[in-house]
Amino acid sequence: MKTRICGTGSALPKRVVKNEDLSKIMDTSDEWIKSRTGIAARHLAVEETLVQLAAEASRQALKEAGIAAKELDMILAGTISADNILPSLACELQRELGAAKAVAFDINAACSGFLFALQTADVYIKSGQYRNILVVGGEILSKLMDWNDRSTCVLFGDGAGAAVVCPDETCGILSGVQGSDGARGSVLSCVGRRNNNPYVTNSTALSFVSMDGQEVYKFAVRTVPKAIAEALEKAGLTVEDIDLFVLHQANIRIIESVSKRLKVPMEKFPTNLSWCGNISAGSVPILLDDVNRRGLLKKGDKVVLAGFGAGLTWGASVMTW
Repeated sequence: MKTRICGTGSALPKRVVKNEDLSKIMDTSDEWIKSRTGIAARHLAVEETLVQLAAEASRQALKEAGIAAKELDMILAGTISADNILPSLACELQRELGAAKAVAFDINAACSGFLFALQTADVYIKSGQYRNILVVGGEILSKLMDWNDRSTCVLFGDGAGAAVVCPDETCGILSGVQGSDGARGSVLSCVGRRNNNPYVTNSTALSFVSMDGQEVYKFAVRTVPKAIAEALEKAGLTVEDIDLFVLHQANIRIIESVSKRLKVPMEKFPTNLSWCGNISAGSVPILLDDVNRRGLLKKGDKVVLAGFGAGLTWGASVMTW
C-alpha cells in the first residue's frame, strides 16, 4: 500500500508587492533583490487570515480528489505562523471545512513543515489507521518580519498550499527522509513570548525573524542534495529516473547549486520563486499545485519533493505521481 497525492490546491493573498514597491520604503532595489535571490515579487496578506488561505487551498485539493470534507480522517498543518497560539491551524481548518470526524494538529518544522506533515500522513496511511488525510502548509510570514531589515524581509511572502492523500496500490510515496540539527538552530530563529508572571518580568515587545544568510545557504546546499540522494537510494532510483524536482523556494542560487551538485538540468526544477518569494511551509505545496495545474505532472512520473528550514530541519520524499 502506498500514499498517493490525489488532489492539490493553493491560495495567495491579493496584494502583490514588487521589489520596486519595497524600494520606496527601504534602502533596496529590484536589481539588488533579484540578483541575490531571484525574487521579483511576493504576496502579502492585508485582509486575509491564514485560516482563510488554507481553507481555500484545501477546498481546491478536496475537489480535485473527489473527497468531501466529512470523509477526512485527519488534518495535518505545517506552519510557524498560525493565526492563534490556540486553537491550532489544523483545528480551525476542521471547523471551516466541516471535517467533523478528522483528527487535527499542527507540525512546526518551519520550511520543512509540509514535508514533515506529508511523511507523517504516509505513516498513518500505511499503518491502516487512517485513509483520507488533508496535508496543509501555509504561512503569513509578513507578521514575523522586521520591515527595516532589508536583508531578511525581502525574501518572504504569504500563502498556503494543500494536498489530499489517500491509499493506493500502485502510485504514491516510495520513500522519505527527515533530519534535524538543533545544535545549529540559532542561525534562523524567532524568539517567542518570554515568561511574564508575578515573579518574573520580561519585555512583551514583538520579536522578529533573525537569519544568518550565509550559514543557512551553506547548510542548504550541503544538506538538500544529500537528503535527495538518500531518499532516492531508499526508493531504488537514481536522479536520472526523476521527472521533476519540486524544491523549497528559498533562493534561486540554492536551487541552482542543488541542480549542479546532482548533475541534473535546471529544466527539471520548476520554480515560482520570482513571484512568490519564500513562503516557508507553504512553499512546496504551492509550487506542487502550480505544476499540477499547468499539466506538468503526468500519471507515472517520478517526482522528488525536498526542503529545508529553521530548526534546523530538512526532508525529502520520492513518489510516483
